[in-house]
Amino acid sequence: MDIHEIKNFLPHRYPFLLIDRVLDYKKGEYLVAKKNVTANEPYFAGHFPHRPVMPGVLIVECIAQACAIMASRDLGVASSDKRIYLFTGIDKARFKRPVEPGDTIDINVQILRRIRNMWKCAGQATVAGNICCTAELMFTYKDL
Repeated sequence: MDIHEIKNFLPHRYPFLLIDRVLDYKKGEYLVAKKNVTANEPYFAGHFPHRPVMPGVLIVECIAQACAIMASRDLGVASSDKRIYLFTGIDKARFKRPVEPGDTIDINVQILRRIRNMWKCAGQATVAGNICCTAELMFTYKDL
């Protein structure tokens, strides 16, 4: 999926759309995505001006957006102004290395459990094969 297709499955837009491409997907199982980190990202101006580092919460958000795309595709429901995906929990979040401008984050998410409209997923973000973040996310959606 390219960025235009991604916009069909996520309501996020610049500067908060954090997935650039989906490389692989298997319904009900997993999704693989990419985020290209550029020096132009707005948070780098303050985090940190002397040595820019992507905030860990935004790496977790990358994982969450990949999960939301997977859930949307599984449900066969395109994004709209009438549905949003919301965290219900984050467990076991660990950060192993910083992410800096010029890095490409590879994001792998898999469904651990789904009960009705609640998902629990495991996510891993890597840069050049090195783990930068792992987490388990729980989420649901809300129709507005």
